[in-house]
Amino acid sequence: MSEFHVHPQAAVVEEGGVARFQCQIHGLPEPLITWEKNQVPIDTANERYTLLPKGVLQITGLCEEDSGVFHCVASNSASVRVSHGARLTVSGSGPPTYKEPAILVGPENLTLTVHQTAVLECVATGNPRPIVSWSRLDGRPIGVEGIQVLGTGNLIISDVSVQHAGVYVCAANRPGTRVRRTAQGRLVVQAPAEFVQHPQSISRPAGTTAMFTCQVQGEPPPHVTWLKNGQVLGPSAHVRLRNNNSTLTISGVGPEDEAIYQCVAENSAGSSQASARLTVLWAEGLPGPPQDVRACSVSPTEVRVSWAQPRAPIQDIVGYVLHIRKAADPPELEYQEALSKSTLQHLVSDLEPFTAYSFYIEAYTAQGPGLASAPVLASTLGEAPAAPPLSVRSLGSSTVQLLWEAWPRLAQLRGGFKLFYRPASAPFFSGPVLLPGTSSSYNLSRLDPGAVYELRLLAYNQLGEGNATVRFVSLRGASERAEAAPQASTAGLVVGIHIGVTCTVLCALFLLCGQKGRLLLCKDVENQLSPPQAPRGHRGAGVLALSGAALARRGQAAKELEQLFPVGGAAGRPDPHGTPKPTVPAAPGEDTEIPMRPLGPQPPEPTCTACHPDTPTALPAGRLPEGLPGGGQPLPPPATLVPQLADSNP
Repeated sequence: MSEFHVHPQAAVVEEGGVARFQCQIHGLPEPLITWEKNQVPIDTANERYTLLPKGVLQITGLCEEDSGVFHCVASNSASVRVSHGARLTVSGSGPPTYKEPAILVGPENLTLTVHQTAVLECVATGNPRPIVSWSRLDGRPIGVEGIQVLGTGNLIISDVSVQHAGVYVCAANRPGTRVRRTAQGRLVVQAPAEFVQHPQSISRPAGTTAMFTCQVQGEPPPHVTWLKNGQVLGPSAHVRLRNNNSTLTISGVGPEDEAIYQCVAENSAGSSQASARLTVLWAEGLPGPPQDVRACSVSPTEVRVSWAQPRAPIQDIVGYVLHIRKAADPPELEYQEALSKSTLQHLVSDLEPFTAYSFYIEAYTAQGPGLASAPVLASTLGEAPAAPPLSVRSLGSSTVQLLWEAWPRLAQLRGGFKLFYRPASAPFFSGPVLLPGTSSSYNLSRLDPGAVYELRLLAYNQLGEGNATVRFVSLRGASERAEAAPQASTAGLVVGIHIGVTCTVLCALFLLCGQKGRLLLCKDVENQLSPPQAPRGHRGAGVLALSGAALARRGQAAKELEQLFPVGGAAGRPDPHGTPKPTVPAAPGEDTEIPMRPLGPQPPEPTCTACHPDTPTALPAGRLPEGLPGGGQPLPPPATLVPQLADSNP
């Protein structure tokens, strides 16, 4: 064991408070920490004494008998060491007073490896004694498996895993209130590199492709390195590493590629390695690699590849396979062309201009492919660009917008676009307007609205100019639409205002007439059911005049009611004062005039129960009114009155 890195310190604490001592020491094996008070081991059965791993002693609810000298004792199979003594003095507390909750010691930031034990310490004081609680800052539940609380609020997580990583918050709450104090600490859990998928030993015929896959996980994410027979393996012409080095691809394998390949994964928590063997199958009598392979560019889209026959044996060759891919592409994107055994050159077509390609060739027999030739590179020639697709649209009476597809590759070849334009009647073009290859639009303004224009757009590069795209455009229609637009807008606005006002007036009249119409029939029934109190002219009874079909229907209803309930007086008869009552002629075919209500204040009228069910109709005391069936007879009970009235009017 080493010497103590941290010794316990003396403390003076009030009675009822919390005391804390700590010591630190390292050793192999890990030392066991115990505590002594006055050179006597402390009583671990006392609930007020809490011993935490890593050498922490907490004493809660202090009293006078807790005073003394404390020592930290560390022991392992090698030796025993005792720390310096630390005196604890418990002072009188005096009368109890309120104290805000406070956290003396909060959780520390910890970095652990999986399967270790995390100790998150939280020591709180206050009066009344605060309640300590724990939570995660991200809101996830802490869980219960492997979780325990020691003392008054220390969180212990046994056998930590990557899922336990996070920020933990310790809160000291005053009982019965929302007063609280918090402290937080971050727990980082590291996991050494672990294999999810090991590389597998494989056997491949010569000239084919071999692939190894090595999937690993860990925290932090491990770094993967490949070794070939113990030597670091890097990418080369036929060796490629992908997916963060998790996939190793070897194309065109030969005898020199037969080896043991190791996948080494490592991070700050540890490292792991796995290995696999590559066996190259070599059949007797297979041909060697074709000789003197050459590739020569013929045109912007063609390359001629030539070769010589491989060394003996060649009598069993049945053909050749040419492998083609862009030099910048991975090997798995290559494609092949099969050729006859008598072919020693081939023209590869449909290639992209000004692009580098890789070629290699294999001779095949009935037993399989022979050795592949060394790859050769060739670049296709460049060419002037093609005519760009062009569309034109009008933006006003004197502006047009030209739209086409951007060609970023033109910029790599010191190229771009050129724009020429002229009125169709003019002999010469204006321009060129030079535009970069990354542009895709241009606005041509200050044009004559009455002219027809010819537009020419072409692309160019360091090899020359391509064909131009020609468009003719006229702005006359756009100019006429622009002039007509203000007049049309003004006319539309005026028409819209008239329509809106008309609709508003019609809606108001419709609502008013509808409401008055619903009261018409009710008022006539009301006048007939009311007892005769005075001439009709004195009562001022009148009805709103309606028009059209509604007027005819109301006249018919009034006529039927007059026949059912005849009373003295008739509609339109002059009142006793000699003032003629205004009337409206009935609808065609009717002989009844409908009285109109005079303007001005009207005397109150009886309320109709058909319109207002909650208000009873005024009747003579104890008798039915004259003019009704059974008029003048004693008033029947309420239960029979309604049926009598209903039966009298089918």
